[in-house]
Amino acid sequence: VQLQAFGGGLVQPGGCLRLSCATSGTIFSIYDMKWYRQAPAKQRELVASITAGGSTNYLGSVKGRFTISRDNAKNTVTLRMSSLKPEDTAVYYCYAIVRRSRISDPQGYWGQGTLVTVSS
Repeated sequence: VQLQAFGGGLVQPGGCLRLSCATSGTIFSIYDMKWYRQAPAKQRELVASITAGGSTNYLGSVKGRFTISRDNAKNTVTLRMSSLKPEDTAVYYCYAIVRRSRISDPQGYWGQGTLVTVSS
């Protein structure tokens, strides 16, 4: 299973950006899908998560600004970010809990990071 994140870039404060994460490989089902971020010299933190049923949770500092969504038919997850702040600057990683077959145990998989830089 591979996850590929894309959509990062340089954006001015107050701007918007959309990150997407595509999955590939042998997938029977996907449970939670998440976005993490890691800023320089800081620990990786959970930004947003979404269950297979669509329930969402957000880091307090991004509530009301970020929206996570998923397309279960395409096995993709998206993070829409608005009102971006310099403190949102980080490498963003997607993560998914995947069952590869009916008899296999769910496992977590990471995508490669995509850099988001919020700066004027």
